[in-house]
Amino acid sequence: MVEKEFLTVGELASLMGTTVRTLQYYDQEGLLKPTAKSEGGRRLYSSKDVVKLHQILSFKYLGFSLEEIRNRLFTLDTPQEVAAALEQQKRAIQEEIANLQEALQAVHKLQAEVLAGQEVNFTSYAEIIEFLKTGNQGYWVWTHMKEPLREHIRERFGNDAEAGLKIYEAYQEMLEEAVILKRSGETADSLKSQELAGRWWNMILEFTGGDLNLLPQMADFNKAKENWNNEMAEKQKEVDEFMNAALSCYLEGAFGEDLEKHMNRTDEA
Repeated sequence: MVEKEFLTVGELASLMGTTVRTLQYYDQEGLLKPTAKSEGGRRLYSSKDVVKLHQILSFKYLGFSLEEIRNRLFTLDTPQEVAAALEQQKRAIQEEIANLQEALQAVHKLQAEVLAGQEVNFTSYAEIIEFLKTGNQGYWVWTHMKEPLREHIRERFGNDAEAGLKIYEAYQEMLEEAVILKRSGETADSLKSQELAGRWWNMILEFTGGDLNLLPQMADFNKAKENWNNEMAEKQKEVDEFMNAALSCYLEGAFGEDLEKHMNRTDEA
């Protein structure tokens, strides 16, 4: 009679498309206790247990954790409560989908960088991934920088990706301003141009930490625009002469001839 009324753990696992180990785990966690046991100690499951297992597997499919199923879902009494739980889970799934989409985009971008590289460099890959994780669209800057500048960035900012991102965003904003000033016919020594030059110079000091020995390397990076983001490369080309003149005027007025000579030597290098 027992054999006809109950299913063994193996029979239930086969019926529901799960594993014996999973059912044993559910038993240990108090999620699905067998209704009875045979004289030999084997777990025996009733038709009610089959229904409960079906509920557990359905909730798992929807992304609920076993703890949520055990402590929350089985205690819901009204359709409204169940609907509210499902609404919360829906939002969690939507967020996960968005995160996966971001990860997929990162994979595509990293794949392109890997194929563009000349050698396998897992350290560089890891650093690019960190840029992508923070949503930093300036990761291309890092991929085309030479190692001395990269080493400076590691020492200057460490794991503070947000600080580096702020400098990059400030550069983007000032580049847009420079384009507008140049196209509007503003002269390099005008009040607006000098105000922008002052902020531009402060951005350079923030990036370099005051180490002016890095300026020739930054100048080299600026010249290699074939590796840049296309849109930013075109804008920077357009304002290079204008900003160089504006910075020269600013530095001459703020710091005197010595620093201007230093800048001229940098440009020549």
